[in-house]
Amino acid sequence: MPASMKIPLFLILIIAILSCPSISFSQGKSQSQQLETDFLLPKTLSICDETMPLSDPWAWEMLDREFTIAVWDKAQVFMWLKRAGRYFPYLEQKLAQEKIPQDIKYLCIAESSLLPNIKSDKGAVGPWQFLNETARRNGLRSDKKIDERRDFERSTEAALNYLKKLKEMFGTWTLAMAAYNCGENRMEKEIREQQQSDYYSLKLPDETERYIYRIASIKIIMENPKAFGYSVPEEKIYKPLECDRTSVNIIKTIHLMDLANGLGTSLKVIRDLNPKIIDDYLPTGTYNLNTPLGTGSKVQEVLKSLSAKSSSLSDSLSSKPYIVQEGDTLSTISRETGISVAQLKKINNIEGSIIKPGQILYLE
Repeated sequence: MPASMKIPLFLILIIAILSCPSISFSQGKSQSQQLETDFLLPKTLSICDETMPLSDPWAWEMLDREFTIAVWDKAQVFMWLKRAGRYFPYLEQKLAQEKIPQDIKYLCIAESSLLPNIKSDKGAVGPWQFLNETARRNGLRSDKKIDERRDFERSTEAALNYLKKLKEMFGTWTLAMAAYNCGENRMEKEIREQQQSDYYSLKLPDETERYIYRIASIKIIMENPKAFGYSVPEEKIYKPLECDRTSVNIIKTIHLMDLANGLGTSLKVIRDLNPKIIDDYLPTGTYNLNTPLGTGSKVQEVLKSLSAKSSSLSDSLSSKPYIVQEGDTLSTISRETGISVAQLKKINNIEGSIIKPGQILYLE
């Protein structure tokens, strides 16, 4: 080919690229990138049969914020849907028995995402996020051996009773739920000082102002998850835990390994079925104990045998003196050790009922 007829190589490459239908150029996003579209909020919404004032731009924006944050947290929503299969059947049954609106179950998700062992920075524990003082006021045992805030059934009973009391105090479920978040004393103070008795008209702590909208957002998603792109196969939804429940009265501390061996299971299984138990010993006192399905009939027999033999581990533990901790009383120590208050006083020559942190109490 004559030199004048030669076509530069780079021009050949350009012609080839432009003529290829599978290659294109654009200034926008590639075809593999999808444009995200925000979801629409419902025009009307109620929570516990109380209407949210969504015609108020401020209320609408608050709901939009919480809904947007929740609906796009995909991993979290999937976990809500899976855990609901385990915990909602019991919770829905209790709500019906107590004649409490079913929407309260979404408060439990807002508090803990249905995690029994979760603990907040402020020290709130369990699926209903009870603080220690509030737990004790509502009948839950919470000490160094047992923390019933972690027990879903016991903490649910306490939470529903507490919410009913708050409803009686403040008149609406909306205010009751808000008071559950910030405390009844704070709610009473704000209502009195602001002379307002409607949640949506009150200036409250930021977390409490967002609280009802967060619960409402969870309700929107959980009641129609497929509308927002969430679908969990039936086999991936967590089932309620099946176990035997036995009422026990433990007089002397027993190591969980001894109990597990007697029942033909493991320490881990016993701990997992009883998240309220703090360490590897069965605490003294009366409470319900969960064991693997089919073992409940053997629990009392095994416990009786262990009490008679008194394992070396429990002997070692019981022989140690007790060091008083912050918040201890003679009553709480009595529950933990199985030794009566009168006996504790006699052994340690205590007059009255005052004890101090750091004080050593002998148990025998």
